[in-house]
Amino acid sequence: MVLGRRSGWQRDGFESHEGMVGVLLADGSEPKPVLLDLGSGGTFHESSDWWFYDGTFRRPTAVSMRGRCACGWRGTKTYVIDWEKVREDDDPGAYDTNGPYEDWEAHLDDVAERTVALPEDLAELLGQVRERLDRLWLEDDRARACAAMLRGCDELEAIIAQVGPEAAQVLTDKQGDAVSEALGMTEQAARARLLHYQHLTRY
Repeated sequence: MVLGRRSGWQRDGFESHEGMVGVLLADGSEPKPVLLDLGSGGTFHESSDWWFYDGTFRRPTAVSMRGRCACGWRGTKTYVIDWEKVREDDDPGAYDTNGPYEDWEAHLDDVAERTVALPEDLAELLGQVRERLDRLWLEDDRARACAAMLRGCDELEAIIAQVGPEAAQVLTDKQGDAVSEALGMTEQAARARLLHYQHLTRY
């Protein structure tokens, strides 16, 4: 069972597709973030955490929850919120949000299917590099091992600086939606990634 987490849901390799519990009001609309008074000189904080939509302090009252993703995806299934249960437990983290989470997981599976996969041999090589770098921590001569790690990082950065900008330039000329889908990212994250690699040409 997945309980109501205090932070968003993430999957390795798809960090820009952060998931969370979304809520709906009685009229079927999605409420705006609520303003929270932090009690420090009129300072307010915005939050979309589902447990704040409980109707207290003139906040909207949510009647149901659903899966939600940073990319704009919203789950089609909705789940009634039992506020009596939430208040009884006095801990939103103890409330069952398994339904929204599983729907978001299915959404991420769909995103992953449309994402360009690394060639199997390349994925294997990268895994071996990461494993070998991790094993350097076990060396008795820690200073020498760390120096070797940094040299390895330098080699990787040199490869990235050579390959990344060219690949980014090719993708920049393509349609935005297709690029973000191929990278398994939101459009905003994909644009930022392309700009990052184009920036490497300056060095």
